[in-house]
Amino acid sequence: MPETTTTTTPQASPTPRQRSTIGMAIFASRWLQAPLYFGLIVAQAVYVWQFLKELWHLVEGAFGHGEALNESSTMLLVLGLVDVVMISNLLIMVIIGGYETFVSRINLADHPDQPEWLSHVNANVLKTKLAMSIVGISSIHLLRTFIESDSGRISPETMLWQTLIHLTFVVSALALALIDKMSQTKH
Repeated sequence: MPETTTTTTPQASPTPRQRSTIGMAIFASRWLQAPLYFGLIVAQAVYVWQFLKELWHLVEGAFGHGEALNESSTMLLVLGLVDVVMISNLLIMVIIGGYETFVSRINLADHPDQPEWLSHVNANVLKTKLAMSIVGISSIHLLRTFIESDSGRISPETMLWQTLIHLTFVVSALALALIDKMSQTKH
């Protein structure tokens, strides 16, 4: 039986220039996230508007120009304001921290208003801060639910589910913080 020889042609591998071009294109794709952060800035503006509307309702009620406020309704309006501020803080962390971590440096060196947390932000720190903020927001919503429960508009089943969801957020935030701490521990 005659022996057959097969010849294989060497596969052309990308040249260093091609690899560099591909790598640069992939690296440049991070800028696709920039419009997302600008969209969150628009959402931030919506929350500022929401805050001003709720603040106006509080002031109107306090001076008797709108619906009269009792202690419970005043507390609910104030909790609404705190909720809007906490969500706004969450947006700022995502906008600034996400842009700094995933898109480009902001270069605020020696700027007097640079947030302290920005100097050591990374994906893990950002996730932990976001999780803690979500716990805080969930706490405000749960407190509002318990205050409104006297009115009879909220069922015990709804309160139970909101409590369980809140506890899930707490456990998740603690787990993220623990994972972050373990990743920073020297072996």
